[in-house]
Amino acid sequence: MDIEKRARRQSRRIIISEILMVVTVIVTVLILAFVVSGYWVGSDFKIERQGLLQVYSAPTGADVNIDGSPSSWLQRTNTSKTLSAGEHSIVLSKDGYDTWSRNIKITEGLLYRLHYPRLFLKNRTNEVALESSANFATISPDRNTLLLANNTTSWQLVKLDTDKVNVTSVDLSKILPFSSLATDASTGLFSGVIKSVKWASDNEHLLLEAEQNAITNWLVINIKNPANSVNLTKEFNADFVEIKILDQSANNLLAVINGNLHRINVSDKQISAILVPDVTFFDYHDQDVVFSAKKNTTEESPDPYYIGLFRLGSDEIKTLKTTTNSTRPVAMKFYDDEYIGVVDGASITLYIEKDFVEKSTYQLSFSPEDIKVGVAGEAITMYTGGHIATLDMEAMEIFDWSTDTDKFDWLDGSMIYAVKDGILNVYDFNGLNHRTLSSNVSSHFPVTITSDRYLYYFRDGSLIREWIIEK
Repeated sequence: MDIEKRARRQSRRIIISEILMVVTVIVTVLILAFVVSGYWVGSDFKIERQGLLQVYSAPTGADVNIDGSPSSWLQRTNTSKTLSAGEHSIVLSKDGYDTWSRNIKITEGLLYRLHYPRLFLKNRTNEVALESSANFATISPDRNTLLLANNTTSWQLVKLDTDKVNVTSVDLSKILPFSSLATDASTGLFSGVIKSVKWASDNEHLLLEAEQNAITNWLVINIKNPANSVNLTKEFNADFVEIKILDQSANNLLAVINGNLHRINVSDKQISAILVPDVTFFDYHDQDVVFSAKKNTTEESPDPYYIGLFRLGSDEIKTLKTTTNSTRPVAMKFYDDEYIGVVDGASITLYIEKDFVEKSTYQLSFSPEDIKVGVAGEAITMYTGGHIATLDMEAMEIFDWSTDTDKFDWLDGSMIYAVKDGILNVYDFNGLNHRTLSSNVSSHFPVTITSDRYLYYFRDGSLIREWIIEK
C-alpha cells in the first residue's frame, strides 16, 4: 500500500513538474515574442511598444551615447538596442578619433539602421604611395583598383588594397580611338578627352566615353585582357547618346540610339530592335527597366509623356503614368522593398514598384540635373552643381544641403567629398557630419577610402595614402 501511495505521489509530482515546464516554456516564448515585437514595460510600469536601433561603425567598437548619456545596454557599435518611440540623439566616439552624431526618429515596432557612420583617426600619418604623371584617374566600384590614364596608350592599373600598392601596365594601343604612333616612342599617343567612365561590377570591365573634335567613341575596356576590348561606336556604327551596363562584365548593355532604347550583346555583336521609342530618360534595377518617353497625344490622354516599365526579356511594356513634362525615373531596392522614384521639376515622388502605389512626395528647393542612388539603396541623391537634395530612405526624410564647390564625388558607398582650394571636406550622404581631412589635395583626381583603412588622394603629382585607423 505504501508503495502504491508513493507511486501516486510521484506520478502527481511528475505531472505537476511537466505542467510547470510547459507553462514556463509558453510564458518564456510569449515574453520573447513580446520583446521581439518591440513591447516593453516602462519605468511607470506601463506597457509601451519600442523600436530597435542597430548601429555599425568604421572602425568598430565605438562608444555609443544616447540622449546625452552612455548607453547601459548598447555600449559599443556593431550591435542593437531597443529604444522608445520618438526622437533620440546618437553620438559615437572612440579614443583617438573624431566623433559622429545624428538625431534619429524611432518608430514603434520598426528597425532603424545606422550602418554607415565613419570615425577618422585624429593624428593621421601619410606617405607617397606612387609617383604619377597621369592626367586622369578612375576608381573601381570595390574601391580596390585605380586606373591611371595619360596622353599615351599605355595606362597603369594600381591595386590599393595591399600594404604596398601594386602597379601593372595596361596596353590600350589597339583599342583607344584618337591615337597615333609616336615617332620617338614605342607606344601610341592618346589625344582624346575622356568624358565619362562607368565600371562594371566585376571591377575588370569599364565603359569609357572618349571625345575629340566633337567626335565621340564609346568603348568597353577589359583591363585584364585589353585585346578583348571593343569599340562600340565602330563595331555597331551607331551614334550612342547614353549607355548603361546591365551585367557584371559589361557584355549586356542598354543604349539610346537616335532617341530609341536598344539592348546590346557585346560578345555576340548583336543589337536588338527598338525596345522603346522616343526615350528621354531610363534606369534599371535587377531585370526591371523604368523610363520616361514621348507618346502619341490623344484626346483621351493629352499628356505628351509617359512613365513606363518593362522586364528584360519580356515584350510587355506597362504604362505607369502619363505626364505633362519629361520626368526622370529611377529604379531601386532598399532592403526587401523595391521602389521607383520620379523626379518632376522640383519634386520627387516615391512609388512602391509592385503596384506603382504612391508612398510619398517631397518638394525640393531646386530642379536637379542629375541623380544617384546609393550602393545599398539607402539614399537618392539629387543635385545641380554643388546644391544637393538627399532622400534618406531609412528616415524617409529630405535633406537639402550644399558643398563649397560644384565638384564633388563619392568617397565610399555612403560619404561624399569635395575639394576646394586644396582643402578636402567630407560629408555623410545627407550632408551631416561635415569634417575637413587634408590640405593641398588635387581637385582633378578622385579621393577614395579602401578597406576601411586607407584614405587615398593626389597631391603634386603623387598618390598619397593616409591611415584613417590605427595601424
